[in-house]
Amino acid sequence: HVLDERFLEKPSFAVAQAKTAALQMAEDARNSIKYAIDLFEQYDEEQAKKVAELESTVDHYEDEIGTYLMKIGNAELSDEDSQSVSLILHCIGDFERISDHAYNIMESAEQFHNMKKKFSDKAKKELRVYEAAVKDIVDITFDAYDRSDIIKASRVEPLEEVIDRLNDEIKKKHIKRLRKGKCTIELGFVLSDLTTNFERVADHCSNIAVCLIQTQEDGYEMHEYLDKLKEDEDPFFEQMFEEYRKEYRLPS
Repeated sequence: HVLDERFLEKPSFAVAQAKTAALQMAEDARNSIKYAIDLFEQYDEEQAKKVAELESTVDHYEDEIGTYLMKIGNAELSDEDSQSVSLILHCIGDFERISDHAYNIMESAEQFHNMKKKFSDKAKKELRVYEAAVKDIVDITFDAYDRSDIIKASRVEPLEEVIDRLNDEIKKKHIKRLRKGKCTIELGFVLSDLTTNFERVADHCSNIAVCLIQTQEDGYEMHEYLDKLKEDEDPFFEQMFEEYRKEYRLPS
């Protein structure tokens, strides 16, 4: 048990407890993704076990924190505390989903390891670019959450957009290689599972970042915010998007 029921009589203490637990949960989710991605570079059974353990720890956190916050729910809270509660409630689902995707990535890595086949050098290089972008978006998001850093949170959306494009490019390149007989359908399944999970992780990072920005900027609707970013040609968004596009360019 992470959370002490006795604190429920003092709501501000209870919120502080929940905050601490949510940060620990976030850290576990972040680590699960990093360990899972690394399994593709070097498969290790101990590390695969670790990913599975983290996934069940994160699940447990989600249940406990969710229940605890519902109990706080009716108390008289300061504005700041009710903001915190709302943010945590919104984000724990995304943390949990991220660790689920880590578990899926770990299973793909295991399957890949057992196949005794290798990706072509080109596919490997492309995957490394994609992996680096995913690790980056996870780090930026979780640092932003950790520090309630809005500036950092606003970097997530442009990077998520770059990741979406990477995903499409990698799929197209795979199909080309398949046609030329340079890749197999089996490997294609592994690649497809992997890229799908990567893209979903980035989506959950985007949810967390938008939530952070909204909680700070009072009830700004998520979809409105995203539409506005893309419509208004927000100069910060454009600049960040260009920077990330250069940084995560696939080898030609």
